Amino acid sequence: MLKIFNKIKTSVLIAGVALMSLASCNDYLDVVPDGGDPTLDDAFNLRSTAIRYRGTCYSYMQKDGFGSGDPALLGGDELWDLYPRTTQKYIGQTMTMIARGLQSKSNVYGNDWDHYFTAIRDCDNLIDNVDKVPDMTDEEKAQWKAEGRFLKAYYHFCLIRKWGAIPITKHSLPMDASVEEVRVYRDPIDSCFNFVLDEIDKAIPYLSESFDESEYGYVTKAAAAAMKARVACYAASPLFNGNEDQKNLVDKRGVQLFPSKTEEQKLERWKYAMQACKDAIDECEKVNIKLYTGQDITLRLGDNDTLKTDLILRGTLCQPWNTELIWGNTQLSWGSSERQYWQMLATVDLQAKTLGMSGPITGYRCVGVPLKIAEEFYTKHGVPITVDRDRQNGWNELDIVRGDEAHKYYIEKGYETVKLNFDREPRFYAYLGFDGGKWLGQLPEATLQKAPGQLSPEDIFDVECRNGKYANKLGGNQGPVTGYFPKRTIPYQNRVSGNAGTNVSTTFFPYPIIRLTDLYLLYAEAINEVEGPNGPNSAEMFKCLNDIRERAHIPDVKTAWDSYSTNPGYYSTQAGMRAIIHQDRMNEMAFESQRFWDLRRWKEAPAEYSKNIYGFNLNASDPTEYYKKTLVFEQPFLLRDYFWPISTSTMEHNPNLIQNTGW
Repeated sequence: MLKIFNKIKTSVLIAGVALMSLASCNDYLDVVPDGGDPTLDDAFNLRSTAIRYRGTCYSYMQKDGFGSGDPALLGGDELWDLYPRTTQKYIGQTMTMIARGLQSKSNVYGNDWDHYFTAIRDCDNLIDNVDKVPDMTDEEKAQWKAEGRFLKAYYHFCLIRKWGAIPITKHSLPMDASVEEVRVYRDPIDSCFNFVLDEIDKAIPYLSESFDESEYGYVTKAAAAAMKARVACYAASPLFNGNEDQKNLVDKRGVQLFPSKTEEQKLERWKYAMQACKDAIDECEKVNIKLYTGQDITLRLGDNDTLKTDLILRGTLCQPWNTELIWGNTQLSWGSSERQYWQMLATVDLQAKTLGMSGPITGYRCVGVPLKIAEEFYTKHGVPITVDRDRQNGWNELDIVRGDEAHKYYIEKGYETVKLNFDREPRFYAYLGFDGGKWLGQLPEATLQKAPGQLSPEDIFDVECRNGKYANKLGGNQGPVTGYFPKRTIPYQNRVSGNAGTNVSTTFFPYPIIRLTDLYLLYAEAINEVEGPNGPNSAEMFKCLNDIRERAHIPDVKTAWDSYSTNPGYYSTQAGMRAIIHQDRMNEMAFESQRFWDLRRWKEAPAEYSKNIYGFNLNASDPTEYYKKTLVFEQPFLLRDYFWPISTSTMEHNPNLIQNTGW
């Protein structure tokens, strides 16, 4: 949707660190006048060329949802890559290196430091030059400038999220800047966040409330307000808000980049975040953004509430432009993107059992879900498996049992699996594929045409991945990796046709940058941090959580903990409520590029990573052998891993930059 330009020979300063040609980074501008080289002025001669420069500013966005570009997918502990493998041309393994602790200052994985500072310069160019365009209204010019201002703030945030304190670019340096002007310093972390929040505030009044379908993906008032809420919550979180672990990060001027704070100063950040979340939710309500309830599901399910719930929960991620999507990533063309390959390679060939397929393009099953993530989802009672009253007194999650009538839409009847997979919340079944588990997808045409009404359990494929089964491990390029699969990331509409398995239909969906559920959870988190679970806004806090729980078909917070847990009233303290909110967020936002960042901003990553990556004994055929907890990888996480290192070459260009702690 967002078209970009080609070939401009304008030199740029990358964050005041080094001189670099824009054309050397990206081939964006294609505005070449007759008999001459392109200039920046040529881009703003007409609206038809300026709109492409506007697209250039969007083209730098984080590749959310792309396996080799999004560190929050394969760079953390929520999904685990099959390593090593030779199918890297489909889903690269760059981010996998971060997950395995191989980051270094001489080889920085996911290093987009220069990339984002180039983006910031282009946004400045848009802001400075759009008024020159003759065939645009003043209102549209103001809107485009606001988009440039917002994107500039967003790119600063992307840098902050990775590197912490960064050099703020209030305006890109002139081309004749001196060497000393180029050698900028990093700004203190609060100054960084304040700049981003102020820029978003300046942009919001001039942004559009909505766009036609042909322009989906451009930023709206609601998207900007929602992103402001997220930025504000990050600024208030322990990693950035008076982080004593970073107190020795002091530059050559003697400026402390992470200054100490009083408890009251920390609280002020959370108060600001709480209001920002409330404002964003109000902005979403104005344009009828609301929780997704499956209005656009086309599969005929009759009155089968179990299957409807399954598709609604999966649809929050991969149903295109659903009602709660605030801002979606539309970057890159669909036909050749990694997002399409993800759908081909991270899935299971569900039809293989009946059609005998062994396709070379699809079903590599090369992305797995660690056992600890499967364990983190709630029971059907809405509480963790460790505190559910029904799972006490010698209950062993790895005991072997058979699928029964009560679970017929979740687990193949009569199939041997483990107790861990029984009596779990609907999100467990909607988000995860597993041995013996039902997976609504890849349905044959004959099944799709059944009428009237609902699918029977026999119509729905099941996963069988023990040794000797159709989806078992096959060498270094085909999984499973752990025994659990990220079903949520695979649209149910996908099909594999032909016995060779080479004709694969995939489904485009804009990867969620932020959606309403995310805002609800951030708002609940901020309220609890400000006033705990018993303050004047506690009713709103519980409503945010309970609306999400209601859609997931689990009891509200108080009912769940009082009626079904071994720790009634756990929600009545701030610490208990914090743990509940964090786990609610982990479960609802699973595989949505949020856990990676959340564990860092909460400073909970060391505790979670120390649990390591476990799965099952994938080479076994007998259930009692297959369902043995098996170590896949001992995952490291050190203090230094909270932030990216600044690359050695960048430090050499600018000796005024100070390296991050531990690097």
